[in-house]
Formats: sequence, structure tokens, C-alpha cells
Amino acid sequence: MSFEFPLPDVGEGLTEADIVAWKVAPGDTVTVNQILVEIETAKSLVELPSPHAGTVGALLVEEGQTIEVGTPIIRFGGDDSGAEAAPASAGAPTSGSAEESAGASGDADGGATLVGYGAKETSSKRRPRKGAPVPAPAAGASPAASAAEGADADTPAPAASAPAAAPAAQAQPASAPASPGKPLAKPPVRKLAKDLGVDLSQVTPTGPRGDVTRDDVHAAANRTAAPTAGATAPAAASASDQAALEERIPFKGVTKMMAKAMVDSAFTMPHVTEFLDVDVTETMAMVRRLKSTKFLGEDVKVSPLLIVAKAVAWAVGRNPRINSCLEGDEIVVKKYVNLGIAAATPRGLIVPNIKNAQAMGLGELAQGIQDLTALARSGKTPPADQAGGTITITNVGVFGVDAGTPIINPGEAAILAFGQVRKKPWVVGDEIVPREITTLSVSADHRVVDGEIISKFLADVGRGLEDPTLMLA
Repeated sequence: MSFEFPLPDVGEGLTEADIVAWKVAPGDTVTVNQILVEIETAKSLVELPSPHAGTVGALLVEEGQTIEVGTPIIRFGGDDSGAEAAPASAGAPTSGSAEESAGASGDADGGATLVGYGAKETSSKRRPRKGAPVPAPAAGASPAASAAEGADADTPAPAASAPAAAPAAQAQPASAPASPGKPLAKPPVRKLAKDLGVDLSQVTPTGPRGDVTRDDVHAAANRTAAPTAGATAPAAASASDQAALEERIPFKGVTKMMAKAMVDSAFTMPHVTEFLDVDVTETMAMVRRLKSTKFLGEDVKVSPLLIVAKAVAWAVGRNPRINSCLEGDEIVVKKYVNLGIAAATPRGLIVPNIKNAQAMGLGELAQGIQDLTALARSGKTPPADQAGGTITITNVGVFGVDAGTPIINPGEAAILAFGQVRKKPWVVGDEIVPREITTLSVSADHRVVDGEIISKFLADVGRGLEDPTLMLA
């Protein structure tokens, strides 16, 4: 008895995933919880364990394929080749029958004329316009024309109308002076000429009454385009060369999800951004002391981001409204700090968060940041680590950038950007001395917080970095 395993929702209502790598093959014997496949969701790489013990009958999707949640991805059981072949062979006669039926239908109707196609008996009768002046020679030729109109479409009678048309065409110049300089053409033909950029006055008319026809316009357009075809060949070759130097990256997974989140945020929240230059000389000295003494642990990485994270959690405690979000008709102020750290990974930007950062000491916070970033770079951050954030830090300084206007992570009210630290001249007392300076910027949702709250929060973060001992109080 076979059993098909569908792609599950691995968390947070995800609707699709990419098959990255199969860890089993048809014929393999697997046990419960053995890893079957590695998939990439919009948030992370996830390894799916087997819910079933048995033999792999078939892999139902290929690596690199994007599939929806609920789609069967693997079949357990015996040899399914016969089962797969049966539908294929059974389907062949059905396909053949359909084709034969279509062919038979085509044969049966082969002589029929489709609506809108084929010869039209009345087409020659509609050619002359009512009230149009009919020159005398054309009137004399009308018996031949009448004979042509009454003849069957399959007889050579239409050829007899050619001599009659010639006098009419010759008689047309007599009416030309009535509208000197303006070529005769029907409105659809004039529109075609306008669309193709053809000057009707430069077109030789071949119509039965000396009018310009659609074929005349197309011929004129082709003559105009012919000389430029050779000139555009190098341009086309150049475009081809440029295409060879382009890289096309699939817009999916983490990148697509983050793009959607940023668009939703930017066009839903009225962003306001404030900036503050901060003297972080004392913070940098503290970082150097912690690194040299290994006070937080031998394997714990200490960086300026650690002190910034501590300052943000401290400032949130002093300004709790900044740590809130809008839900319907309510502003939800959160008494806990799930501190998001924006992380650039090979798969795109993700924002995992450290839960309850406000309750952590410096060592615990350092370890949390280190573990979080390492997991993010490996591409295996679970969806739970990316959910429930309350406020975010983005460290643009590591890229040599002074400041930015970051976009708020959806579900939050603020994000702080930490710029690079550089030595600059700074006024201390009455003297100008070199100090280590950074620029902080905060973007906040102006629906939830006003300028006073934003300013006080940013000022408190700055104070904590200028004098880290304040955060001990």
C-alpha cells in the first residue's frame, strides 16, 4: 500500500517552497524522522523529516521546483513504475481518440466556410460609396461590372471587371482638383498610416478610385524601414552582447518575501526619520576592554553592536511607547523587547530577533547576537526566530555607511540604524579634540508615536552610548 507525503506548512502560514536537495532516492529504506529533503521557504532553509517508515517509491517533484503547500512530494511503498505506466498507457488512446475525433470533425467540416472568412458575394456590391460621382466612362462599362457581380465566385467573370476598373481609375483625376494636396483614403487607412509614421501625400495610390489602400501604406512603410534595417543590425548585435553580460536572479524565497514586507511597510506606515550624531568614544573603549580581558567568555564575540543593542533595550524601558504596534483600533504597547537584528545573508535580508532582550545581561546578549547571526548566515534560521519582533536594529556601519533611512519591519513601530564609527573633530568643553563619532537614525511609524517619543528614545540611546555607565542605573 502506497502513501504520499504532501508538502506541509512549516510555519507562519507559508504557501509555497522550493525543493533544494533530496536526501533520499527511490528504493531507499527510510525510518521515521529521517531527513527526506531540504526545502527553502520564504524565510529559511528547512529540512523535512519523514513521517513514515518504509521504502521510497518515487520522488514526485524535482530539485529546483517551486510547489504549493499540500502538493505531494514523495511516495512511499513498493515499485510504482507499473502504476505510473498504466495511466500513461491508458492516456495514450484517449489522446489519440481526441486527435482522431478532431481530425474527423475537421474532415467533416473541411468544406465549410468559417464566419468572417472565405469569399463574400456582396463584397463587390459594397465597394462603391453611395452618392459617389461616377464618371461617364465608368457608367459605360457598367454592364460588364453588373455581369461580374452576378457571376459565381468560382468563375473567371471577375477578370472581366478589370477593363471596367481601368476607365474609372483614369477618370478619377478629373475629381482630384476638388481637394488639391489631400490624398484620398478611408479613415482606417489614415489611422494605419499615422500608426506606421507614413506620410500619405508621399504614397502612390492604387485603389480603384485613386484612393490609398492599406497595401499601399504597408508598402511605403516597408520601403522606409528597409534602409534602416542595415543600420540597426549593429545596434541589435550590441544589445545581444549586453544581454550576455546580464545576470538574471530568480525573484523568490527570502528576497521576494522581504520585498513584499518592505512595500507593505513603506506604503502603510507614515515613516518619519530622525538623526543624531553621537560621541561613542567611551563605548569603543569599553568594547576594547571587553575584548582584551575576555570578561564575557573566551568564545564570545564583542562588537560595538552589542553595546548598541543594550542601549536600545535600555532606552525602550525609558520610552515604552516606541516598542508598540497598531492592531486595528488599538495601539499595543509591549512590555518585553524582542530585539530584531537585520542580517544580510546569501539568501537575502532576514530579521531574526532575540526574545526578551530587556532581561539579558551583557554576556547573555552577546551570546544571543552571536548565535543569531551565525544561524542566519547558514540559512537555517527557523520561522519562530523571525516572528514576534518588537523593535529592530540595522547595522549599516559595517558597510562603511554613515547613516540611512531604514524601513520599519512590519508589526513594529521603529527601527534604529547604526552608522560607521569614525574619528572626527569634536568639541569637548572649550576644546576641539578628536573623538570617535557615529550617526544614529530612527525611523518610526507616525501613526503610533509622535515626534516627542521618537526624539526622547533616540536621545536616550545616544546618552547610553556616550556614557555606558548610565545603563547600569
